[in-house]
Amino acid sequence: MTSFPRPSASCFAPALLDSLVGLAGPGGALDLAAAGEFFHGDRRYELPRIRIVGPDAGHDPIRLGLFAGVHGDEPAGCAALVQFAAALAAAPERAAGYELSLYPLVNPVGCERGTRANHTGLDLNREFWRGSEQPEVRLLEAELRAQAFHGLITLHADDTCEGVYGYTHGRTLDEALLEPALRAAEATLRRDRRPVIDGFAARDGHICDCYPGVLSAPPEQKPQPFNVIFETPAEAPLDLQVAASVAALDAIIGVYRGFIGYAQNI
Repeated sequence: MTSFPRPSASCFAPALLDSLVGLAGPGGALDLAAAGEFFHGDRRYELPRIRIVGPDAGHDPIRLGLFAGVHGDEPAGCAALVQFAAALAAAPERAAGYELSLYPLVNPVGCERGTRANHTGLDLNREFWRGSEQPEVRLLEAELRAQAFHGLITLHADDTCEGVYGYTHGRTLDEALLEPALRAAEATLRRDRRPVIDGFAARDGHICDCYPGVLSAPPEQKPQPFNVIFETPAEAPLDLQVAASVAALDAIIGVYRGFIGYAQNI
């Protein structure tokens, strides 16, 4: 496996959103708010939500939820969502037809500490829709129900992989969206093409199976939205992981917009 110097585990949580503050507020290109808050000890933590509404594209807005920082020791996805938001604010036509909700710090305590687990030592990505008492999970489950997203994209990093790859949950649409994302990311980081990745059978960087309890749509939501999990190699330089993740996000929203346009013309 290729060895890279490991980026810092800290998500620089206090300063992560500083670059977006000037773009938010009345008349701003985006809305920056809290999806919820919880207390740990005597400290208050928020789950920030960045909302961007693109120009009208002749159809109802496509609502997507984008997530990062589920594991606090994976800073690249957090930085990628913030960079992606800033880029869309500068060129809003890239978000035409979309209403995007970005959650760059799903696990704020873990990000602050640089740990995979949250403040109680649990992996939040095994807790969704399983009756979890973790405040981060409960807040996001309420958000997922309220928003009823048409699609979900979650950014992760894997310290055992050799390149970019993703999870598609065995769904045809997910696979159709992941493939262009991987192709776009390959301009920066190579694809992991091993037959087994993260303990799962894989094909050209696509994994059909997944762990139970990962961040996903409410089980009762019908129809189920697309759900793509995009992974970068955690050992790669942070800037390359961020660039690959942003390229993947751009590819997914571009391809899905095309799917919607095609469906309207049928």
